[in-house]
Amino acid sequence: MTAGAVTGRRLPDGWGVLVLPLVAFLLVVFVYPLVSMLARSVSDPEPGLGNYAAFFDSPVYTNVLVNTFVIAGLVTLVTLLLGFPYAYLMTLATPFWRGVLMAAVLVPFWTSLLVRTFAWVLILRDTGVVNDVLGAFGGQPVPLLRNLAGVLIGMVQVMLPFAVLPIYATMRGIDRRLLQAAEGLGARPAFAFWRVYAPLTLPGVAAATLLVFVSSLGFYVTPALLGGPKNVMIGELIVQQLSGVLRWGFASALAVILLVVTGVLLLLAARVVDLRRMIGGGR
Repeated sequence: MTAGAVTGRRLPDGWGVLVLPLVAFLLVVFVYPLVSMLARSVSDPEPGLGNYAAFFDSPVYTNVLVNTFVIAGLVTLVTLLLGFPYAYLMTLATPFWRGVLMAAVLVPFWTSLLVRTFAWVLILRDTGVVNDVLGAFGGQPVPLLRNLAGVLIGMVQVMLPFAVLPIYATMRGIDRRLLQAAEGLGARPAFAFWRVYAPLTLPGVAAATLLVFVSSLGFYVTPALLGGPKNVMIGELIVQQLSGVLRWGFASALAVILLVVTGVLLLLAARVVDLRRMIGGGR
C-alpha cells in the first residue's frame, strides 16, 4: 500500500468516537420508540391505515386534537403575559429580592407535578380556599374546577418557569443604558420601552413560546384532574386508549398525528418568523 493511498483515505477523528455512546443512546431511547410507534400505528390490529381513518372519521377525536392546540395556545398566551413582567421585575430588583423572586419560580418547579395538581384541586373546588374567601366577603361561589379555568390555572402554574427563565436570561443581557439614551433623545419612557427594549427581548420570548407551547401539548395529569369532559386533551385520550380499551395501534396513531401536526405548525411558524435568528439572539 502506497503512502498516497494511506493519506488519501479519510480516517475517523479520534474525538469522534466519544459521540458514539450518545448516538447509541439516542437511537435506543428516541429513534427506536418512534419507529416502533409508527409501525404499530399501521399494523395493529391489522395492516393498513385503519387507525388514521378511524381518527379522522370521528368528530370526537378531531375535536380533542383541536382542543389540545387551543388549550396549549391559551396556556402559552397567559404564561407569556405573566412571565414577561415578572422577568422584567427581576431585572429591576436588588440581588436579595431577585433571589426571592427566582426561588418563588423554582421551588414549585422542583415539587412533584401530581402533588401540585392535587393542591390545586383543594384550592379550586367549591369548598376550597378561593370560594371560602369569596364567601367570607359575601360573594357567590365561582366554578373553578372541572372546566377550562381550572385547566388553565394548573397548567400556567406549571409552565411559568419555562417562560420566566429564558425571558429573564435575555433581559439580563440587555444594556439598560439604551433606554436612558432613548429618553435623552426625547422619547417617553413607555415609548422607549416598547420601541427599544421590548424588541431586544424577542429571542427570549420566542424560546419561551416554543418551550411552553410544545410542552403543553403533552399534558395529561393536570387536565385529567382539573378539567372536565369538554377539556380532554390528546394525552388523556392516548392513556384512555392504552389502559382502558387496549387499542395500542390507535393510541400510536394518535401520538403520530400529534407529532406530525406539531411539526407542521412549527415549520409554518418558522416560515413566518425567523425562529433560529430570534432564539439565537440575532446572530
